[in-house]
Amino acid sequence: MAYSLRLMSLGWPLRTALDGMKWRRQFVLLLALAAIAMGSAAEPLRVGSKRFTESYILGEIVRQTAQAAGEGGAIHEQGLGNTAIVFSALKAGNIDVYSDYTGTIAREILKLDHVPPLAEIDRALQPLGLAAGIPLGFNNTYALAMRGDHARRLNIRRLSDLAGHPDLKLGLSPEFIGRADGWDGLKRAYSMPFATPRGLDHGLAYEAIAADQVDLIDIYSTDAKIARYGLTLLEDDRQYFPRYDAVLLYRLDVPTRFPAVWAALRKLEGRIGPMDMMRMNGAAELEGRTFAEIAKSFAGTAIAGESVRASFWQRLFGPDFVRLAGEHLLLVFVSLAASILIGVPLGIAAQRNVSAGKWILGGVGVVQTVPSLALLAFLIPVLGRIGAVPALIALALYALLPIVRNTHAGLQQISRGVVQAGLALGLDPRTLLWKIELPLALPTLLAGIKTAAVINVGTATIAAFIGAGGFGERIATGLALNDNTLLLAGALPAASLALLVQWAFDVFERRLTPQALRDGKAR
Repeated sequence: MAYSLRLMSLGWPLRTALDGMKWRRQFVLLLALAAIAMGSAAEPLRVGSKRFTESYILGEIVRQTAQAAGEGGAIHEQGLGNTAIVFSALKAGNIDVYSDYTGTIAREILKLDHVPPLAEIDRALQPLGLAAGIPLGFNNTYALAMRGDHARRLNIRRLSDLAGHPDLKLGLSPEFIGRADGWDGLKRAYSMPFATPRGLDHGLAYEAIAADQVDLIDIYSTDAKIARYGLTLLEDDRQYFPRYDAVLLYRLDVPTRFPAVWAALRKLEGRIGPMDMMRMNGAAELEGRTFAEIAKSFAGTAIAGESVRASFWQRLFGPDFVRLAGEHLLLVFVSLAASILIGVPLGIAAQRNVSAGKWILGGVGVVQTVPSLALLAFLIPVLGRIGAVPALIALALYALLPIVRNTHAGLQQISRGVVQAGLALGLDPRTLLWKIELPLALPTLLAGIKTAAVINVGTATIAAFIGAGGFGERIATGLALNDNTLLLAGALPAASLALLVQWAFDVFERRLTPQALRDGKAR
């Protein structure tokens, strides 16, 4: 009887334990099913765009078309840079598709001396794992343009007429100057008497020619500002420029990975005429419409209704403000942490070993001289990706110089007597470093870290050109549209953030520096 009672008394705990085991098994099963569901979830189509108005708009049209197909969604990596950067991102698999032009693909990417039919371009791309197709319906060729009144006064109608006017001031975009199908070839074809000019951003060229700062600019034939600024397109009488028919350049596996999306994208073929594209460019550049709004209005390729430009304060504190601020801070402080972890030991090594110190200080100095965009462009093919990772590496490298130099300088300025006194007390070199030398060098070291942080806040704006986000997104878009309000809405928060970081480091430095050192500095 007592034994039966004991069994009954154990029944509830045993049943509870068994129920708990069932619950745990069910929980593990649910986790497994969730993991399988997440793994099998459709990935989004990643759409890229270059850093000019038309590419932004076409990228957004492709994204919204793919989104509407209901197959995993789509992401638009906006304004990644010039052809080389966007094409590298496509080859590396960081994006799946972007809009480009047959002339650019043939001359700039495939390095051909002519522009073959689209089918032949497509075959040439296949060994790279890429393809070109879906002609959108318009040709956006290069041209050179002058102010109409200036061209009439000088009787310049054709490109060949320029040979007789060597005093003209040129304002050509950096990409046009460097392209295989750009300035060098055009200069040879027309025997032009001009030296290679300094580059002028395409978004600023129209204002420069309107202000009579330059006489001749390169333009895209679908630019919205041609008529607004009264420009005359010079006739390409020797047929130098090929056709630049807009097409989609994509990875070969896109049609099989995204069959529904691909069926939707195929319906874009032939739907955008040259005037349609010019009107959409004008909606962005002249009316202040967003790229998303223009893409939504694309159904009839008509931009209807009055456009109301957002005020400066609306743009400054727009819905993207928190996201951009978070991305910017992440870029700055993650890269700064990496720089501290690398730079402080390098500074110590440079102070301890004079011969090695010359190489260390010289090396970090050389890194600082490399142009930021060049370093970012170099890191993309090396790492095989765009976005935050190459941006963080570049920022960490740029922040090394002040940290390494100030660590070295802070240790150097400690008197030899202090070091000898520590050794005489029996301190080993490591304890001497941590307990005596680094605390004494701390004010100088913190000044270097503060300088690196402030530099990183400004340099981080460049990271937007490779899809890493931050306030540079607004600056890049503002440059593409020549929108000073949007430029200021990106530059002002970045500048304010730099001041805030400097103030925070001043407070941190005062609290971290030992009281004795602060008192000594005050005296």
